[in-house]
Amino acid sequence: MLSVFWTQRQGPLRALCVFLTFLLAPPTFAQQLELGVPQPVVLTISSDRLFSDSAYGQRVMDEIEQESALLAEENERIVAELSKEEKDLTEKRASLEADEFRPLAEAFDRKVQSHREGQRAKLDTLARRSEENRQSFFQLARPVLIDLLRETGASMILERSNVFLSSDTSDITDAAIARIDATIGDGTGLQDGTGE
Repeated sequence: MLSVFWTQRQGPLRALCVFLTFLLAPPTFAQQLELGVPQPVVLTISSDRLFSDSAYGQRVMDEIEQESALLAEENERIVAELSKEEKDLTEKRASLEADEFRPLAEAFDRKVQSHREGQRAKLDTLARRSEENRQSFFQLARPVLIDLLRETGASMILERSNVFLSSDTSDITDAAIARIDATIGDGTGLQDGTGE
């Protein structure tokens, strides 16, 4: 008898429980409107876009692009000089004995290898500086992201590309970029997240 009564009342009781849950829940929708950011439990972010679309990231990428262009020009100049030197060396080969020519050829090979290693080292330095700037950006952005996490009441921020399925309302990339730009701008004058 009791089980029949419980079964008959289970639907209305469940509805009442759901109603009370929503009634007593904090006013998250009002908070969403106030903050201008979504309020899911889990937020997502595109770290690549966070960096590349921020003022900081754009400044860094512009600087790296300019230095890469200068390095490419320098490389073209060196290649042109080495090509001319190689042509001169080839012309000398006909008039020199093998013992005379060999040291010149070996010196030229060493020069080519030295230039190649020098250019590679410059490219590696540029790539390393790009990565260091990226890491500094995320150090500077971390407090902003922590504030967004707290304000939305979310428990975590996941990398958007690693999430199988989510709604667009969970993505806070645009809100984070706006706040980071307002906080650190393009990062000029800031070093390693320590301030000016």
